[in-house]
Amino acid sequence: MKILSVMGTRPNFMKLAPLHRAMSHYPDIQSILVHTGQHYDRQMSEVFFEQLSLPKPDYFLGVNGGSHTKQTASIMLALEEVVQKEKPDLILVVGDVNSTLAGALVAVKSGIRLAHVEAGLRSGDRAMPEELNRILTDSVSDYLFVTEKAALINLEKEGIPNEKVFFTGNCMIDSLVHFIKKAEQLDILKSLGLSPKNYVLMTMHRPSNVDNREGLEKILDMVELISDKVRVVFPLHPRTRSKLQEFGLQEKLSGLKQVNLLEPQGYLEFQNLVMNASAVLTDSGGIQEESTYLNVPCLTFRENTERPVTIESGSNELIPDLNPELACQKIVAILQGKWKNSKIPELWDGKAADRIVAILHKKLSQ
Repeated sequence: MKILSVMGTRPNFMKLAPLHRAMSHYPDIQSILVHTGQHYDRQMSEVFFEQLSLPKPDYFLGVNGGSHTKQTASIMLALEEVVQKEKPDLILVVGDVNSTLAGALVAVKSGIRLAHVEAGLRSGDRAMPEELNRILTDSVSDYLFVTEKAALINLEKEGIPNEKVFFTGNCMIDSLVHFIKKAEQLDILKSLGLSPKNYVLMTMHRPSNVDNREGLEKILDMVELISDKVRVVFPLHPRTRSKLQEFGLQEKLSGLKQVNLLEPQGYLEFQNLVMNASAVLTDSGGIQEESTYLNVPCLTFRENTERPVTIESGSNELIPDLNPELACQKIVAILQGKWKNSKIPELWDGKAADRIVAILHKKLSQ
């Protein structure tokens, strides 16, 4: 049986690595990897393949840049040629990026069964491109694998038949469990002059936060306030760096003391920085999950989250506005030990991919 997996961004790689590894345990499964190219430079792509032990993709589509519409359409056109050549029994997509939706649409248009890993997550905000990708992908999937119980409720409300839905756990956490010892052994803190639990880690990349001057100025104010209390480590996403330069704010950020500005980090390096941080400030989705598993306090600068379990069970808290003063108050509370602890959510045990592939093997064998 031939399973074709579509990926395009760093979070996709983290979720597909354990799935590809689980497929290798079945002699009758041929795993075909297709990289769309959505994240395409070395730090956003190649280094993750190396560290996650993913083999070189069978196909690299080289689609990057452009509007959401152009990118999705270009991926579909290139992927359709691969699908026609390979004739897979199943197309597997993960997450909520444009590559996910493109893979889903090619599958359903080609009459090929579709599996969506990380199904059912909802923020309730349809202005987010990722929310539309999630809803549309789930609506055409044959097998939907969910990471938390809130997703089961969402899919039931949307009329997805129960027999299509499987609560299997979180593949992002599978990768973390598998590689945590390797990440722990890195000496990145020493190389940066840091010590454990004496810095906060910050990531910002969402267009709603970084694509306008007002948002970037609030982020700079936040970094300045917090760095008066504790060192700030800030790996700059290419989008964020580009916008800082566009608005002439890069020099101000670079001039702040007690701030380590870094290039995008490899998977292992970043996990080492997360596990040793006093707190994480982010607008990312996956980091909310990783910090929950690692019991690291997390402040998420978004109006909503499609991962409510990180708030219910974890140490994550939403800050709906880029409020520098509020963020600084929260960080002070964390540094004083006034914060909730995480509980690891159900089935976040490093075995989600094994459960998913076992189900797919059974379904495809019928």
